[in-house]
Order: sequence, then structure tokens, then C-alpha cells
Amino acid sequence: MMPMKIEQLRQKVDALDQRLVELLNNRTRLALQIGQIKKKSGAEIYAPARERAVLLRLRGLNRGPLTPAALQSIYREIMSASLALEHPVVIAYLGPPATFTHEAACSRFGASVDYLPCETISDVFAAVQKHTALYGVVPIENSIEGAVTHTLDQFTDTALRICAEIYLPIALHLMASGGQRQIRRLYSKSEVFGQCRRWLHTNLPGVDLVPVSSTARAAEMAARERGAGALAGALAAELNSLPLLARDVQDFSGNTTRFLVIGAQYSQPTGQDKTSVFFAVKHKVGALYGALESFKKARVNMTKIESRPSKTKAWEYYFFVDVDGHANDAHLQRALTAMAEHCTLLTVLGSYPKAAGTEG
Repeated sequence: MMPMKIEQLRQKVDALDQRLVELLNNRTRLALQIGQIKKKSGAEIYAPARERAVLLRLRGLNRGPLTPAALQSIYREIMSASLALEHPVVIAYLGPPATFTHEAACSRFGASVDYLPCETISDVFAAVQKHTALYGVVPIENSIEGAVTHTLDQFTDTALRICAEIYLPIALHLMASGGQRQIRRLYSKSEVFGQCRRWLHTNLPGVDLVPVSSTARAAEMAARERGAGALAGALAAELNSLPLLARDVQDFSGNTTRFLVIGAQYSQPTGQDKTSVFFAVKHKVGALYGALESFKKARVNMTKIESRPSKTKAWEYYFFVDVDGHANDAHLQRALTAMAEHCTLLTVLGSYPKAAGTEG
């Protein structure tokens, strides 16, 4: 017979659940009213600045025993459900399902929205430009391998803007239907092979490394072929019924990939923002130095710089820079105005809240 104490506690839990359902529906009704106002005014449906403010406020209100991460996960799904009710939301990402990009997208938008897998990064951009998807999620850099150049190149010919960033820790596993000694071909992304170079040299010498478009595709191919394996995430192994033969085979701990959320507009200021800028300098002595010096003079901290060939003229380059601050900040506006004097092209790709845990 159930002890009375447990039964009484369960009755209290049931009463709280009833109240929670009522409160969640009340919250959702308010969110829908906000969504209607945003729709009439032409504002973006997804508001990263507001999302950040809500999550920070919840963190301050939390007294446990729920951990901050657990509370954030709960509210991620609450906000995901509200977002899906406000407007049909489709998120394009580098597919197929179970890629790290898919995982990153789910960590930001939750399970209630719809997801559109795309074969290439350019397809993600195209889906958002053609309004097949409301937002897209693309990788931009890895802490071990550096920039994802395909993503950088897409920004040279698009009106889309960066509205958020996502950091996802990467755990890579060896998977195959047979044993490790039976593997003759290993599928994965070329970047993943680079991230596991030492482990592969030690544990799978002589195996044919075959680059494919995604880790999820690698797992699919390994599941269909005898003598084949893949390096991918645990979700890809699960969806393809592949046993994990070795876990965490990346050479370095702390391997993290940064992803960007792309859409029609960038985010409102939060006080903890980052801005991405794309530019080309005039063909004269000191032009690049002068452009970058504009940030120093305005006391703007530059956190990243990458260059890419212009593809329109030999030995001319485009530059991509990340800086602290929002494009609406007065000191950053001064820097950009001064910078323009040295540039033939200058575009703000987006201003967006810094990802949680990366604030300076």
C-alpha cells in the first residue's frame, strides 16, 4: 500500500501541474498578442534580444533546485511552442537530419518549429532568400580548424543579415556496423578528419578517408556499406542504428563550432552584442591599416578577422571582421564612418547578442 506521505505529495504535484498548464496557456496567449502586434508593424518574429533578456531574468530569479541549464532548456521549448503558434516557422540548416548544424538549430529554436535540411550552405542561404524558410543556420568557424570559407563566400552576394550566433561543443565518435578492424573506408566532413587527425593516424592508419557533405550523410553511407565507417555525432549513430566503436575521438578537448542564424534583419541592442562587418579596401598604400585603425581610434575591440579572394579580380580580397558592440552604438558608428574612407565596399552583415558564456 502506498504510504500516505507519498500520496499527499503527489496530490500537491498534480495541483501544481494543473496550475502550470493554466499559466503556460496564459503566457502563450500574451505571446500570441505580441506576435500579432509584431506582424502588423513588420517586426521580426524571432527576437534574439528579447530572448536573451528573458533567459537572463530567469537565471536571476532561479533559486533551485533546477539548474540554470535545465531551466533554460524548459523555457527554450516554451518559447519554441509560442513562436510556432505566432507564425509558421521553418528553419533551414545544413542537412541531412542529425548534422551538428541540425543540433545547433534545435538548441536555439526548439522542437516545435519545422526544420528544412539543405544539401549545401548556399542552399540554406537560398531557402531564406526565397522565403522557403524564415531563418537559416550555417557553420561559420570551428575552434580547431578555423573559418568555414563556404559560409564567408555566401555573404559576398546576399542581402541577408546575421541575427544570432550559437556555440555548440563538438563530440565526434567512430561508428560502423562491423568491427573497427573491418573498416576500409571512413566517411566524414573534411573538417572532421582534420579535427581527428592524430587519433586517425594512431588507430586507423591506411584507411581511405572519404570527405562528404555532412557527418549525417557519412553515417548514412556507413550504414549502407560493408567495410565502411563514419565519424559523426551520437544522434547520427542513433538515427542510423550504428554502434559506437569509439567515443570522443577528436584530438583536442573543448572542440566547439560557432554557427550563425541568418535572416532578413539583425537584432536590437542588448548591451552585450557583437557586430560582423564585410569590406574591401582601396588599392593604395596603407588602406587596410587605415581601415582597421578606425576601430582602435574609436576604442572598438576587434575579435576576429578573415580574408577571402574577391573572385572578381586577381589578388584582390574581401575582409570579414567581428567586433564588440552593436552597429547602433555611437562609438561603433564613428569607427564605421571613418573606415568607409579607406574602403570600396563596406557592409554591416549583422549585429546580434553574444552567445551565452562568451560575454567579455
